[in-house]
Amino acid sequence: MDKYKEHKTLALLLFVFAFCYYLPVGTVTFDKAILESLHLLKWYAREHVVLCLIPAFFIAGAIGVFVSQASVMKYLGAKANKVLAYCVASISGTILAVCSCTVLPLFGGIYKMGAGIGPACAFLYSGPAINVLAIALTARVLGFELGIARAICAVLFSIFIGLMMSVIFGDENSGIVAQSMDDNGEEEGRSLLQNGLYFASMVAILVFANFGAGGSTSGFWFQLASYKWHLTIGFSLIFALILALWFKISKIKILIGVAVTSLAAIFFPQSVMVPFVAGIAALSYILVTSKGEERDWVDQTWTFAKQIVPLLFGGVLIAGLLIGRPGSEGLIPVKWIADSVGGNSFGANLFASIAGAFMYFATLTEIPILSGLIGAGMGKGPALAMLLAGPALSLPNMLVIRSIMGTKKTLVFISLVVAMSTFAGLIFGMFYGG
Repeated sequence: MDKYKEHKTLALLLFVFAFCYYLPVGTVTFDKAILESLHLLKWYAREHVVLCLIPAFFIAGAIGVFVSQASVMKYLGAKANKVLAYCVASISGTILAVCSCTVLPLFGGIYKMGAGIGPACAFLYSGPAINVLAIALTARVLGFELGIARAICAVLFSIFIGLMMSVIFGDENSGIVAQSMDDNGEEEGRSLLQNGLYFASMVAILVFANFGAGGSTSGFWFQLASYKWHLTIGFSLIFALILALWFKISKIKILIGVAVTSLAAIFFPQSVMVPFVAGIAALSYILVTSKGEERDWVDQTWTFAKQIVPLLFGGVLIAGLLIGRPGSEGLIPVKWIADSVGGNSFGANLFASIAGAFMYFATLTEIPILSGLIGAGMGKGPALAMLLAGPALSLPNMLVIRSIMGTKKTLVFISLVVAMSTFAGLIFGMFYGG
């Protein structure tokens, strides 16, 4: 056995040496790809961590502390009413309308609390895929048929993928819940309505802080986007009021936190990031210096952050290296992708699904990217396939899903998304052209 280990070590050292020896540093393509990966990482850190991920971590931490396992089991558990469970999972994901990475802490929260593998995966797919604004813009920019097909397929996919995961893996999660059900009782001194308003205020902050009109210059979505920060501030104040009234937190600390955040907004009126960071820092300090369930909340939030952030950042670096940013390219030329998705062959649809699954699409960015690829000759079938697989998956997303539910379940989930996207694109392309 020791001899086998030494051989493995030698093989690894030889591989690392060969990799370093032949590293194509200095070539234009490789150096540009390295820069693209760093540019993508910088863009991701600036655009998604503070406004998307951190609020999502706090929501996930709150799920782990303030939502009883009995509640999760009632609505999303493996033994829950199937119709109710999948409706709740799909609707919850639709309301969030987040990207494939922001949904991960929330998915981890409900899965670790005992949600059945089926409803949890339905939620995981529906969050990024069933985005009402994205579907509306798809119909407007890429064509009415693509928009309608995307809407119908996304809803059906979330339910079917969840059901298939449940059939394949059964009630594996229910055993975990049964062992610890007694350890997590009902919430302390708060009604269902109070807890509902508490979570609704946090979800509203997450949604409106990241809301965008997607390039639209008129209409309802544009008007709503113009008031996004007013709405975010309003829900933040409601959130602070809820903490003061219904939680065992010092009201003086909450007032100081609100004052610090307000001063940051006054002194830095041109930057939304500064007051947002100030608010997060104030909330973190309040929770860290608290006791009981409030301290457990920040501890659970930190646990999710430690688990997910390194994998996301590593995945973003690799995705940038291979594919680059929108409008640029990494080691894989965009022309190769465009040339591989023309027409409506099975291969073109499969390639579009796989390429979409590994690319990183921030919310709504898939539309201009697809518009450019269609202009370069992409068929309508492969376009739908990429629209169905792309927003729901990404390389960073896959790495985190594996850390939450294991390699086997992750591979099956990815395979279901890719396979269904491929066949949906193939069928769509038969009716609406290659």
